[in-house]
Amino acid sequence: MKCVKANLFLCSLVVAGWQLLAGYSYGAEPATAKPNVLFLVADDMNSWPLGDAKRYAGKVIAPNLERLAQSGVNFTQAYTAAPVCSPSRTAFFAGVSPWKSGHYHNALKVADSKPLDDALSIAGMFKKAGYRTASFGKITHGWDQRGDWDVRVGHKRDPAPPGAPLTAVGRGEQDWGPIHLPEEKMNDSKNADAAIAELERKHDRPFFIAYGTFNPHMPWYVPQKYFEMFPLSEIVTPELEKDDLSDVPPLGKALTDGKSRFVDSVLEHGLHKEAVQGYLATIAYADAQLGRVLDALDASPHKDTTIVVLLTDHGFHLGEKNHWQKATLWEEATHSLLMMRVPGTTPQGQASPRFVSLQDIYPTLAEVCGTEAPDYLDGKSLLPLLKDPNASWESTAVTCLSGNSPRGYITIRNELGRYIRYGDGQEEFYDTARDPHEWTNEIDNPSFARTIETLRNAVPSLTEMATPLPHARKK
Repeated sequence: MKCVKANLFLCSLVVAGWQLLAGYSYGAEPATAKPNVLFLVADDMNSWPLGDAKRYAGKVIAPNLERLAQSGVNFTQAYTAAPVCSPSRTAFFAGVSPWKSGHYHNALKVADSKPLDDALSIAGMFKKAGYRTASFGKITHGWDQRGDWDVRVGHKRDPAPPGAPLTAVGRGEQDWGPIHLPEEKMNDSKNADAAIAELERKHDRPFFIAYGTFNPHMPWYVPQKYFEMFPLSEIVTPELEKDDLSDVPPLGKALTDGKSRFVDSVLEHGLHKEAVQGYLATIAYADAQLGRVLDALDASPHKDTTIVVLLTDHGFHLGEKNHWQKATLWEEATHSLLMMRVPGTTPQGQASPRFVSLQDIYPTLAEVCGTEAPDYLDGKSLLPLLKDPNASWESTAVTCLSGNSPRGYITIRNELGRYIRYGDGQEEFYDTARDPHEWTNEIDNPSFARTIETLRNAVPSLTEMATPLPHARKK
C-alpha cells in the first residue's frame, strides 16, 4: 500500500510539472492544448503599407501593421482569390476558389453554388474542434454561415457627415472628408471594443476571434486628426501613365467602365492629392483600431498561445490604369497584405518574397492548430514558409473575376510576371521585373513566348472555369 501511495505521489509530481511547462498555474485560467487564433481583416487596403516604393513612394502611417510584421512573417507577395469583397472573403473563408464556385463578383446568387453549399467555413472547422468562435465587424460578405459563430456582431457603415458629399466629385460612396462622429462612436471603433472585451474574458477552451474593419473602404470619412497626419504639401500621388489602356484588350478595358469617368473627374478638379490624403487617413484610422486589438492580446495571458493572422481582402486603385477602387486583374486590385505570427514557429521580422494566395490561409491554420480540415481545400499550407520564409515554393497567386463574358477571367502572378486571360481568350502579359506598374502589355512580344506559354499552362483552362453565378436581383 505504501508503494502504491508513493507511485501516486510521483505521478502527481510529474503531472504538476507538465502543467507548469504547458503554462498552467493554480488559481489562474489553464492553458489550452490547442493554440488560439486572432484573425484580423481590413477592407480595401492595398499594399501601400508594405513600404515598397515600386508600389507607392509616399508616406504611409501604419505603425501597428509594421509592429505585427516585425513580430512574425510578412508575406510581401500575397494575392487575393478575387479582387472584390464578397468573392474574396467567401473564397478564403470557405477554402473554395472562385473558378470552382462560380462566385467571381459581388451581388451574385451564392446559394446556387454547390461547392459553396457543401463547404465548411474556417469558423465551422474551429467550432467542430471545440473552439469558441467570435466575430466582430466585417469578416464575411454574402456567405456568412452564421451558425458557425458562438458570437457574431456584423459591420455597419457609419452615417455620412451632414452636407455630404463633401467633395466636388462626390457621388454615392465615392467621397471623403472629416466625419462628424467622435472616434469612439464609429462602428470600427465599437467593434474593436467588442473584440477587446472578448479577448479579456476568461476562456476555458481555445478561441477563434475575428475582427474586421470596414475602413479603408469608401467613403473615407474619419476624424480630422487622421487627415492632419498627411499635409497636402507632403502627399505623393501614384504615378499614372498616359493612355495606359491603349494596349489592353476590350474585356480588360470594360472593367474600367464608369470608374474611368470618376478618375477623369478627380484629375480635372485637381483633387488627386486630396483623394490620396483621404485614403491614407482612413488607413491610419483602421491601423489604430487593429492596434488596439493587438495591444489587448499582448496584455492578455494568451499572447504566447495565440496565432495572429492579418490580411486585406484585396487591393485598391487610385487612378492607376485610369481606374478607381477594385475589380480588375492588375497589380493594384489583386495585391493584398498577409502577415502571420505563430508562437514557437515563426521567426521575428522576416519577409517572405514567395508568391502566395489568401487561399493558403485555411489549410495553414488547420495544420498549425491540429484541426481536421475538409479534404476539398484549395491552396497550400504556408507552414514551410512560416518556418523558412525563403523556402522553395510554387506560386499559388491565382486571382479570378467576371465581367462581360459567360466565362470567368483569371490571372496568375509569379517571378516571371503577370499573365491575364479574359473570358473569350483575350490576354495580357506583363514583365513585372522591368515593368512593375504593368504599363506595357507584352502578350504579342515573341521574346516572352515561352514564359507566356508556361503561365497559360499554370492556370485552369477556359473549359475548366465555372460559369459565373447569376446576379441576385433585389426586390
